[in-house]
Amino acid sequence: MSYDTLMFLHLYTIIPCVFIGGLLLTIKKGTLIHKRLGRIYMILMLFTAIVTLFMPSAIGVSLFNHFGWIHLFSVLTLWTVPTAYIAIKKGDIKSHKRKMVLLYFGAIVIAGVFTLTPGRYLHELFFM
Repeated sequence: MSYDTLMFLHLYTIIPCVFIGGLLLTIKKGTLIHKRLGRIYMILMLFTAIVTLFMPSAIGVSLFNHFGWIHLFSVLTLWTVPTAYIAIKKGDIKSHKRKMVLLYFGAIVIAGVFTLTPGRYLHELFFM
């Protein structure tokens, strides 16, 4: 699969997560809508994290000429989503909440800011 295809798959899944995740952080917890949107959010986040693992790092130091520091956010997501799901199924609301806030601000907000750095597609799109 081409880099462009992977990039657009990633964008098509992460953009809804920005809005769904923000909404989930603000609405009443434990409601049916929170649970349903939460499942959608988790599935989209897992899918996008898997997609990004196939995207080679375009800037900076890389491991195996493929993985860069940005891939740490993929690992964060692949660890956080299942453990947050397990936490809520066990009734550990505090752990679930902490993990989901970490996921949103770590994998979406911070990684999103890094995508605007020079040499990345979105930087070229918005600033050139």
